[in-house]
Amino acid sequence: MKRISRRNFIKIVGAGAAALGLAACGSSSSSSTAASGAASSGAAAPAESIKVAAIETAYGSEMWQKVADAFTEQTGIAVELTTDKNLEDVIGPSMQGGDYPDVVHLATGREAALTEQFIKGNLIADITDVLSMTVPGETVKVSDKIAGGFTDTSLTNPYNDGKTYLAPMFYSPCGLFYNAAFLAENGWEVPQTWDEMWELGDAALAAGTYLFTYPTTGYFDAFFYALMYAAGGPEFFEKATHYEEGIWDTPEAQTCFDIVTKLATYTNPITPAQANDQDFTQNQQLVLDNKAIFMPNGTWIVGEMAEAPRAEGFEWGMTALPAVSEGGDRYSYTWFEQAWIPAGAEHIDAAKQFLAFLYSDVACELFAESNAIQPVLGIADSLEGDNKLFYSIYDNGAKAAMGNFAAFTAIPGIEIRTVFFDPVNSLVSGSITEQEWIDGIKSASDQMRANLVE
Repeated sequence: MKRISRRNFIKIVGAGAAALGLAACGSSSSSSTAASGAASSGAAAPAESIKVAAIETAYGSEMWQKVADAFTEQTGIAVELTTDKNLEDVIGPSMQGGDYPDVVHLATGREAALTEQFIKGNLIADITDVLSMTVPGETVKVSDKIAGGFTDTSLTNPYNDGKTYLAPMFYSPCGLFYNAAFLAENGWEVPQTWDEMWELGDAALAAGTYLFTYPTTGYFDAFFYALMYAAGGPEFFEKATHYEEGIWDTPEAQTCFDIVTKLATYTNPITPAQANDQDFTQNQQLVLDNKAIFMPNGTWIVGEMAEAPRAEGFEWGMTALPAVSEGGDRYSYTWFEQAWIPAGAEHIDAAKQFLAFLYSDVACELFAESNAIQPVLGIADSLEGDNKLFYSIYDNGAKAAMGNFAAFTAIPGIEIRTVFFDPVNSLVSGSITEQEWIDGIKSASDQMRANLVE
């Protein structure tokens, strides 16, 4: 198997500066499972063991050990499992030395941007053939298990070459989360349009609270994607996420910029100081304490804040982004994580078996016990409680938004988050203007467009 040199790794990925995940919590753990059982028929000759590295988020790490054990029981392939909330710190040094995990579960959108760097460096293995594999222990193909659309986006097919490189994992409808009891107590309705949102913002200020907060600026990815869909539909989204020349001068783009800028004026002013990977839960706490009404988030928020204090009678609510105008479409972005195989992995065939197993009924049930919901057909029918509410958002009039900004080769000092989302902190504090934010996006987009990964 072709190996990636330490020099190339350092050149493309750098030191892999560590950062806590947007939703990371809990302690680190690692374990190794012993081989047992026999390999499924028709599969490639099993490796003695494979290395799996998974980010530990609010879902915890125990589910990964259970799934690894179940995989070993089914295939006879042992799993050396590493989980950590600072996964970049843990696997970075060994990868610099040429020792790669066989499977990595690490989503895009993290501050360290390790997965993005592997994408830009073409360092991820093609896993298109996994979709046609039979799920270990079952008789159906992986492609027959995964729900429609999840392997047709730039999140899984980053090079626009018709091939899949990242496997979709743990989908989560994203939207605006709030205390439903707080709105009911004040006689407030959930806004259906942005005009109604501004009216609520004024009422909130009069009542001594704020309309909005956000955990970190990284959470604006799902927010901004849904907003682009609402402002201009799929066609505008496709053009914008591929940095089409002139796209940021269109009325649809201006609508997006204006909404975010106005929303900044309704944001609890303490938010930017706490909008980092160490203190983000303090901003989430603002919603639990009724010091802000809405925050952008995903379904993991319930587990992440399960032990946090909250206002009496607190009740989770979730809504899609408001429509831009009366009668317009409301969108909820479907965020999902990704698992992938480094191109320099030693046991790629066995790694592909592991990816296929992640969509088995056994694995899906084990993940669901920790509220990690796999994007497989029919999974929502088995959910209860808050998850039933959250995952039914698309049954209540909201449309699903999927996809993200297209990959581009590494540009020093330029990342999607730093260009599009981090400036929101400065909009809230008043240290930059809307036009300065837009000018930065235009300038960076020119470079991104010129460096698109083909």
